[in-house]
Amino acid sequence: MFDIVFENNTDFEPDLDLAKKIANDLDAGEIELILTDNSEIQEINLTARGKNQPTDVLSFPYEKMPHVPIGSIVISYDFIQSYSKEYNHTLNEEFTLLFIHGLLHLLGFDHEVDNGEHRAKEEELIVKYKLPESLIIRNT
Repeated sequence: MFDIVFENNTDFEPDLDLAKKIANDLDAGEIELILTDNSEIQEINLTARGKNQPTDVLSFPYEKMPHVPIGSIVISYDFIQSYSKEYNHTLNEEFTLLFIHGLLHLLGFDHEVDNGEHRAKEEELIVKYKLPESLIIRNT
């Protein structure tokens, strides 16, 4: 059983049990997960990617080493709130969709350069866990 090291900088308490189940199903390994606001994710985005704007989710894979998490996922609670209102989803559904998206990036999927593999895997997980359409599917 893998685990999620969770740092929550918000008042929202997401369903980590589902996130852990998804990570375990993908044999992901330990993950660092940070839930924050737009201000903090904008700082991280600027520092890490040179983009001075908030974003919904960031993924940072780590070098593969024993007993080290596979990487970090940073999710903006502000985006969770706005997406849940815009698409009439629950906060936990939006959290889980962004978690899946970030997790797949940690596992080497990249929708910006692949031939649809990221989208296909995301769709597979959405169906399996009975989730609504994700951002990657909404934007294609």
